[in-house]
Amino acid sequence: MREVTALPWAVKEEEHLWIPMSDGTRLAARLWRPVVSDDEPVPAVLEYIPYRKRDLTAVRDSIHHPYMAGHGYACVRVDIRGTGESEGVLTDEYLDQEHRDAEEVLAWLADQPWCDGRTGMMGISWGGFNSLQVAARRPPSLRAIVIASFTDDRYADDMHYMGGCLLSDNLAEASTMFAYTTCPPDPALVGDRWRDMWKERLEGSGLWLENWLGHQRRDGYWRRASVCEDYPAVRCPVFAVCGWADGYSNAVFRLMEHLDVPRKGLIGPWSHRYPHLGEPGPAIGFLQEVVRWWDRWLKDEDNDVMDEPMLRTWMQDSVPPSTSYEERPGRWVGEPSWPSPHVRRDALPLAPHRIARPGEEAPVEELTIQSPLSVGQFAGKWCSYSAPPDLPYDQREEDGGSLVFDSDVLTERCEILGGPVVELDVAASEPVAMIAARLSDVAPDGRATRVTYGLLNLTHRDGDDDPEPVEPGRRYRVRVRLNGVAQAFPPGHRVRLSLSTSYWPLAWPPPRQARLSVFTGGSRLILPVRPVAESDEVSMRPFDEPEGAPPLRTAQVSPGDQQWRVSRDLVGYESALEVVKDGGVQRFDSLDLEVGRRVDQRYGWVADDFTSAEGEVVSTMTFRRGDWDTRTVTRTVLTCTEDEFHVHAQLDGYENDRRIHSDDWNLRIPRDHL
Repeated sequence: MREVTALPWAVKEEEHLWIPMSDGTRLAARLWRPVVSDDEPVPAVLEYIPYRKRDLTAVRDSIHHPYMAGHGYACVRVDIRGTGESEGVLTDEYLDQEHRDAEEVLAWLADQPWCDGRTGMMGISWGGFNSLQVAARRPPSLRAIVIASFTDDRYADDMHYMGGCLLSDNLAEASTMFAYTTCPPDPALVGDRWRDMWKERLEGSGLWLENWLGHQRRDGYWRRASVCEDYPAVRCPVFAVCGWADGYSNAVFRLMEHLDVPRKGLIGPWSHRYPHLGEPGPAIGFLQEVVRWWDRWLKDEDNDVMDEPMLRTWMQDSVPPSTSYEERPGRWVGEPSWPSPHVRRDALPLAPHRIARPGEEAPVEELTIQSPLSVGQFAGKWCSYSAPPDLPYDQREEDGGSLVFDSDVLTERCEILGGPVVELDVAASEPVAMIAARLSDVAPDGRATRVTYGLLNLTHRDGDDDPEPVEPGRRYRVRVRLNGVAQAFPPGHRVRLSLSTSYWPLAWPPPRQARLSVFTGGSRLILPVRPVAESDEVSMRPFDEPEGAPPLRTAQVSPGDQQWRVSRDLVGYESALEVVKDGGVQRFDSLDLEVGRRVDQRYGWVADDFTSAEGEVVSTMTFRRGDWDTRTVTRTVLTCTEDEFHVHAQLDGYENDRRIHSDDWNLRIPRDHL
């Protein structure tokens, strides 16, 4: 990324200010704005997240907020109530209180003398979610939003459940928030109240996993704040962004299809990162695109931002399987609308162990699969963060425990864009069973790179609201939706569809090992084929190189550690996936502050005992300055029987190595068709 030091507008920063709420609570904010806004008000842009503006996101914030301020915007980074230095307690995600606070913040911004009354919201992940959710509430000053790595469907397309299957990220991300919401505020900003505020958080933020695991079907808990329930509620322009290695690409397609406002979609090769910091590359000049968006919708400039394709995506070329990539080769393609007139849906019948050609009559045969619990150990994470390497590895070992269908060797390049669908004529041996469907690019040497995948809990075959048990032996016709993707398959390669009855530890296994029968002839793979167009890149304005303001300088006090290890003991048949994400200790010289973060995850199982699945996440957060030394340690363990999930959690807070708070949870949560 190119560091830009000379910006069009000189910028002034207020490192900390308070924004009052109507109930007396104060939210902590950081502000960057043009110096001239003292006399010439400018639009304001809000980023509103729970990840601590003072330290944990300070480096990232320092890149894009001063950059946008230097292009004529007042940029405000606010910590959600109960996080960072903001007062109160945060007890769950996307609460009505959070949204009401956001509306009050926007009204406060619009009323400031340096603001001209027009506001925008932006954010990635949580900030993308709540920008879209707040837009649906139509606060009067909000004119446009920029959202990245988000969803409009909190149940079916987030880190919690997928196709009615429980994702292990439900545990991992609940544990992340368990750690973040129990961290202390900084005494340098809140004074002697810091200890009382910390105690309030330790005692009151709660165990979010209880909520998330307690709602295993699509009910009112998930419908609240799911914008897909009412797309017309969004009335402001939307710029929606994601990456193929992320977990959230599907929502960009849905917004392009269902919103009725000025909108643009952008999907690159990236993981869960802003595109100007995108990994895998190529990263792009995303901040320049954002400024153009704000110029059009917050300043009414008559630029050409809406003259470009509605949806722009990175068509990925074939690559060998790897758990990480520095770059994904490919090219940008543009679509005038979504669904695109450039994409056709080819129905490919499933023949015995083969993907037939369109229109070919496939013989009817019963094929069976009963996957070992180890299928899924090379699946990577549901949502890649590119640290440690967390993308899916070579699928050949996974395919050994799967039912596999290969196409003929391709004689010409084939490109797909969108979400493939697998329609299956199936029967299962158990009342609760799952299907994991994977689409892979198989090279001539046999290496298989996973392109996309989808999950279906068969009890959710008719929807997620009211699951119904499977009648063992009865045949059903079901649809498995795979994640959207843009992928090229070159000549000489094959397209492979793999079906398995487990995908652990990416998704929690069913109560018992099920045997699945797939009947060919009546089953098919539907591919969204986009005929190759040579003119794609010529017809589109190229992206600029990534740039931003110089990042806040920090020093690494102690090194971090990144691990992703799969192990198997052939004596006791114990297997495990162990992940370490340790940032070491980072020093902020300007704050005289040292911050440490470490997360250890372990997902274990024994042989093919589906009730032996166990997930454990331990997080340690440290904050030190002089004689102020605090540490929060959280531990969450999830196990199961055939009928229940068991949760054991611990929370310990330390001041100067003395434990000042300890709490334990032991919960039993019934399995609901899961």
